[in-house]
Amino acid sequence: MIHVELLRDHGIFVITPDGPLDKADFELLTEELGRFLASKQKVAGVMIRTKSFPGWRSFGALLSHLRFVAAHHRHIERIAVVTDSRFLKVIPHVARYVVRPRIKLFGSQEERSALAWLETGQ
Repeated sequence: MIHVELLRDHGIFVITPDGPLDKADFELLTEELGRFLASKQKVAGVMIRTKSFPGWRSFGALLSHLRFVAAHHRHIERIAVVTDSRFLKVIPHVARYVVRPRIKLFGSQEERSALAWLETGQ
């Protein structure tokens, strides 16, 4: 399950996974993002807050995740990953070859810095 919060004035989505990701999580994200993009062209940023990589509940959930990324990454400017997870520290290095948004990793105590970076790109 995930929790999604939209900071509408800033065009930033804050996503907090709470356990393994499921297909329904990506349906929710698609719905929320679609509503926002109906009135805006881009999402300024996405903050993903998680202590560790939650994994996927099923192979179908993994496929839903990949489809979501393929369909939406061009609409997002920046992604901040706020975590202390060693596994997730690799993601920005790999993802920059696959997706459009700039991705930056922040430690779990750096949420304010992550939000400032999402807002300004600096």
